[in-house]
Formats: sequence, C-alpha cells, structure tokens
Amino acid sequence: MVRLFFILLAVVIATSSALFLTQGGVWLTGRVASEPLKLIAGGPAVRPASRIWIDTDAACGATPRTDPDDCFAIVWLASGGFNIVGISTSFGNAPGDVVEKTVISLVAQMAENGMAQIPVFRGLGHALPEAGPITRGVSAMRSALQAGPLTILALGPLTNIAAALDGHPELQRNVTRVVAVMGHKHGHLFHPSEGVGHGAIFGHGPIFSDLNFSMDNRAAKLLLSMRLPVTLIPYDAASQVIITRTDLEEFARRGPAFASLAAKSQGWLTFWNNEVGLPGFYPFDLVAAGYLAHPALFDCAQTDAGIAREWTFWLIPHQSLLVPAPDATALTDVIYCPQVSMPIHDFLVSGA
Repeated sequence: MVRLFFILLAVVIATSSALFLTQGGVWLTGRVASEPLKLIAGGPAVRPASRIWIDTDAACGATPRTDPDDCFAIVWLASGGFNIVGISTSFGNAPGDVVEKTVISLVAQMAENGMAQIPVFRGLGHALPEAGPITRGVSAMRSALQAGPLTILALGPLTNIAAALDGHPELQRNVTRVVAVMGHKHGHLFHPSEGVGHGAIFGHGPIFSDLNFSMDNRAAKLLLSMRLPVTLIPYDAASQVIITRTDLEEFARRGPAFASLAAKSQGWLTFWNNEVGLPGFYPFDLVAAGYLAHPALFDCAQTDAGIAREWTFWLIPHQSLLVPAPDATALTDVIYCPQVSMPIHDFLVSGA
C-alpha cells in the first residue's frame, strides 16, 4: 500500500510538472492567464490619512532571512512627519514576543534620532480566538478609534484589527481606511524568480505565500465582512520596486535609524541575490506605506474580494484572498492596487 502511494504520488508530480512546463511558462512565471482588471490610473480618490495606526509583525534582522520591510515602512512614515498615533504588534514574520521587542527597540532608536515617540502596544500573538482576553494592543486601537477617524496600515495578519472592531459598529464608522498587504488574482503564485531560471526543480526558485492572509484567514474574513473602506496592496505592486545594495546605502545616508535598518537588511539582500536570483528584494510593506503618502502613484481597480479554496502548484488546497471574487464568495468591494508608477522607487528611497 505504501509503495503504491509513492508510485501514484510520483505520477501526479510528473504529470503536473509536465503540464506546468507546457502551459505558457506557468511553472516558471507563477501566473495563469486571466481577464485583466480595469485599472484606474492614479487609483480611485481616497480620503487622505490624517491619523495613522500601524499594526505590524516586524521582526527586522531577527534572522538573516527575516524581511526588514515592516521596519522600513514605520521609519519611512515617521521620518516623513506623518501622524502615527500608535503601533500594535502582531505575529507572522516572528512570534509575538520577538515582534514586540523589535518594534520597541526600533521606536526607541527613532526617538533618539529626533523622530516622534510613538507608543507601542502588544497585540495578539496568535490567530483570532473565538473568545479570550483583550490585549493592550486591541484596547489601545479601540481608544484611538474612539478619539476620531483613523487610517489603519495593516502590515501583518488582520488579527488585532478584527478583534478591535468586531461587535463595535461605532468604531467601524471611524475607520477612514484599512490598507492591507495581501490578496492576489486567481492562479498567481508569489514566485519572485519569475522566468529567471534559478532553482533545483526544473529551474524553479523559491515561492512565497500570501503570509499576512494565511496566518489568520478567519480574521481577514471577519474584517472584510464589516464592509469597511479597504485597499489591498498585493505582491504585484511590490514586485515592481527592487531595493538593491546601492539603495540600502542611500537609505543609510538618511540618518542613524535608516542606517541601522540597512545593516540589518544585508542577510535578506543576500538571500534574494543568491536564492532568488535578483539584484535586490521587493519591499512589500514599504510600498504600502508609499500608498498612504501618495496614492496617486498607484493604478488600482475598484473590485470585489472573496475567500476561496485554491491549489498551491494545483496540488495542495488552501484558502486564498482573491480579486475579483470567485462566484458566490464576494465579501466586500475593495480597491486593489497591482500597479505602480515608476517614480515610486525614488520616492521611497530618497524622497524624490
């Protein structure tokens, strides 16, 4: 029986691999042909972010393969004078205690560099429970919402945000917008080597997951069902911006906090150079911060989003946040921004 299982598994893998290799390069590019979205140049107009709350799973530099994007987003917004009224910590890139220590250390360094002192609150360190104690992060977010309209930048799973808003329609009305780093079109793998030909298996390099969604898809479903103003900044948008070693050197010249982040990014850059095969890395969360500052740099579609079962390599089923929503799965309308204008790289790196 065991032998038969492995024979069948080998047949499935071989057949699937042959299929991928013959269908328009899907295996190498990670993309299935689909109907293009109707993008609006500069995106639909959105209300400017006056008060910002950041929810993050930052673990920048915790390991050589821990991405620094969250920290760059936080420091970049703070250095630009944006009114960040609070930060709640989550989980994903690292466990909750590591994230909390990372953000507290980062904010302390930012304050020493003359940036505003931003209060940090520990949120939930696990997927949304059915019920349980409310963390300081959730309570603090509720207080910030009670104080007035708030734009929430979600750089990790939507756990804390869903917990803060669930059962509180009066707080939901004060959400100016949730900007979340997640979502994709059906059949799109997050495969940064796209066609480069690196990797041991048929020239295939690493594949990333839609981490922020997959870490707590229940929280995402709950939040989207509230029908709040939501913008999704997906993998596609970030993949049009590459941060190279030269860019890190440029960041370092912007002050000690940026210089520290540039140093902590070297392991991540090396991973992208050696394993992905690109000259730099995609700054997912930094691109989302750029949307808060200058949404007109993004081309976006007004569409619907839904959660449905997909297949990784079309072999392993999993839940995905998809736009447009497959039939009967729509949760809400969203602004989905898969394209950026070319000036965004210089805008993010040097403020130009």
